[in-house]
Amino acid sequence: MDDHKTALTPTGIAPPFGAYSHGIAVPPGGLIVTSGQLGLAADGTCPPDVTGQAEICLAAIDAILAEGGATRADVLRLNAYVTRRDDFPAWMAARDAWLADVVVKPASTLMIVTGFTRPDFLVEVEALARRP
Repeated sequence: MDDHKTALTPTGIAPPFGAYSHGIAVPPGGLIVTSGQLGLAADGTCPPDVTGQAEICLAAIDAILAEGGATRADVLRLNAYVTRRDDFPAWMAARDAWLADVVVKPASTLMIVTGFTRPDFLVEVEALARRP
């Protein structure tokens, strides 16, 4: 184990696709960084729409944060990627619902990309959080 960082790979979410961790935490007072989370449920299903996929992405981020002792209120930045410009409103609605009870909203970036590892993936989300 590295004294300066801890891997965060919670059960209950889809496992990583390769040799990486879903998140990394540094000691309390430091940061939690997540890998991009895709709309893939733990059972391997993938909703056909951005809203359903975004909800899975954000629930996975919740699980990663919880494993590191944080919550969505500790998120400093969200980066999201969608494959279609038309999905911007659906992503924004899902993000805004996820952040509804957070007083200080994180910084946020949205990018339109050409695609992900599978054509059915429509959104990917990553977070940077302060670790309490």
